[in-house]
Amino acid sequence: SSCHRSDCHPISFLSDPNTTMSETEKDIDVEAVPINVEAVPMNEEEAADQAEAEAGKSRKERLTGSTHFGDTDFYEESPEEIGDATWGEVARACCCHTPKEWGVIFIGLVILCFFLYFFLLGLELLGSSAKVIGGCTAGSILGGETNPVAAMMIGILATVLLQSSSTTTSIIVSLVGAGSIEVRQAIYMIMGANIGTSVTNTIVAMGHLGNGDELERAFAGATVHDMFNFLSVLILLPLEAATGYLYRLTKAMLPDQAFDKGDKWEGPIKKIVSPLGNRIIKANKDLIKEISVSEGKISCADYYPVNCTDGIESYDTCKGHYGLIACDKKTGLCPAFFQNGASSHDDQVSGGVCLVLALFILIVCLIGLVTLLQKMLLGTSTRIIYKATNINGYLAMIIGCGITILVQSSSITTSTLTPLVGMGVVQLEQMFPLTLGANIGTTFTAIMAALVSDKITAMQTALAHLFFNISGILIWYPIPFMRNVPLNLARKLGKATRIWRGFPIVYILVMFFLVPLVLLGLSACFEQNSKGFTVLGSFLTIGVCAGLGYYLFWWYKRDGKAKCVTCMANRQRRRDASTQLPDNMEYIKAELERLREHTGLAEDEEEEADEETGKADDKEAETSSEE
Repeated sequence: SSCHRSDCHPISFLSDPNTTMSETEKDIDVEAVPINVEAVPMNEEEAADQAEAEAGKSRKERLTGSTHFGDTDFYEESPEEIGDATWGEVARACCCHTPKEWGVIFIGLVILCFFLYFFLLGLELLGSSAKVIGGCTAGSILGGETNPVAAMMIGILATVLLQSSSTTTSIIVSLVGAGSIEVRQAIYMIMGANIGTSVTNTIVAMGHLGNGDELERAFAGATVHDMFNFLSVLILLPLEAATGYLYRLTKAMLPDQAFDKGDKWEGPIKKIVSPLGNRIIKANKDLIKEISVSEGKISCADYYPVNCTDGIESYDTCKGHYGLIACDKKTGLCPAFFQNGASSHDDQVSGGVCLVLALFILIVCLIGLVTLLQKMLLGTSTRIIYKATNINGYLAMIIGCGITILVQSSSITTSTLTPLVGMGVVQLEQMFPLTLGANIGTTFTAIMAALVSDKITAMQTALAHLFFNISGILIWYPIPFMRNVPLNLARKLGKATRIWRGFPIVYILVMFFLVPLVLLGLSACFEQNSKGFTVLGSFLTIGVCAGLGYYLFWWYKRDGKAKCVTCMANRQRRRDASTQLPDNMEYIKAELERLREHTGLAEDEEEEADEETGKADDKEAETSSEE
């Protein structure tokens, strides 16, 4: 290394009496290195010993009060308390290391890339498995004409089932291009797809269930995406229904005549991960699209059983004769979960098994990524980390957009960043613009799908997706007061996990399944062209509104919030008590043994003493009875 150790250290000026301290350097941790000049520069063994000594410290033990990564009170520091650092300090912390340290960093980066690759593979398998399990259902619900609220709920459910907003929007664009649905309805479906896509990183955040501090941060980082999408829809859906703002804007931007078809584009990350993923399982997206555009004429049963020519499993021999699990056109090979003669149930079972495998890979890689990053960042000052990650919000949007275009999925972008938020490496304030950039980047997939079609309406739908996200950003980001609304809501959700760690599961089930299904069911009642269903729907709607009104009254006027918090806290306390019971029993046994040794009374002697005491008590009882 060309950097001398004494020059690399933040307080290297101590070795040069002619060097003056800058204002920033005055805040540097002077306890990190002994003040004795003879101790600088340090050799590799001394540096290692110092790093071990730094681990587990508290910022209260340092003269400057600065927090370092890995401190016992690392999670207690708020962003407002983090001091400012210079880019020179960041460069020294990043680039000035001994040859041995560079070797360790290289090995760490190789292992990090290994875990990251399989983390992305897990997300790829999660999406493919979800498409296999819910592809038939998603395809059938996407194809019908419906009202704005129902269309949005369909977009949410389809994206949750397919685990990919890119796939949902591509199918919606194809439906518009085929003339199966109108552009106006497609716009509402895309609003729902924007909400549904955030379920993936919310699931990833649950990988931090073992650590309350990390879970709080990770869940807040994941749900800031949800809050932005929910709030944007809350404003833009009524606006679109009343004025047709997005429909009119995108229609005015496009010519009347059709344009030439473009080529399908695949991102480089997809090219790296897909070959291995396609050898395990590959979802048949064409089946989902064909069911959605058939207007109920085609169902999943029409694709089964799978029938390959002469029983040979390959793309050429099975083409057009397979169901939810397809073969790879590029390699001509069929995935491991492909089965000749399979029924729809067989493929869905395979999808379920692969879903469990994907979740296992995600959890293992998430633990590996977090543990490795914590080791690599151990002892680094939060001032350095915050300075390195605290970039301009609009630049962060561009970065998020660029990453999402490369990986072709906003879910992958936000799911990869969520563990970093949980660790405290990326602040929630930085996660928000990165998420907004990912929302913009994911519209690129729909635009590419529209270019493959020769219909103007398909491109209009894709542009509506783009301008929906741009409109949401203009509402919720530029003004600090508005920006704090989704950030504060996400923080409150994160704090709820501190009270009860089961909250993320309830949140996912309620927000992404129960609410969409209830609203979709109510909408369906009014679309049956039947007076009976209309009356039923009216009563159900009144009942739901009354229930919601009473809940708000109970929450704010009947101390419902405190009761709910107490209930969740009791649940968590019971769970913690049952988890800690074996350890507590061992502790009690150890304490009893210590008391026996302290009193000098052996266990057998105690038992004999108890027996003699019992006999004496019996004799006294007999004597008193005779008297």
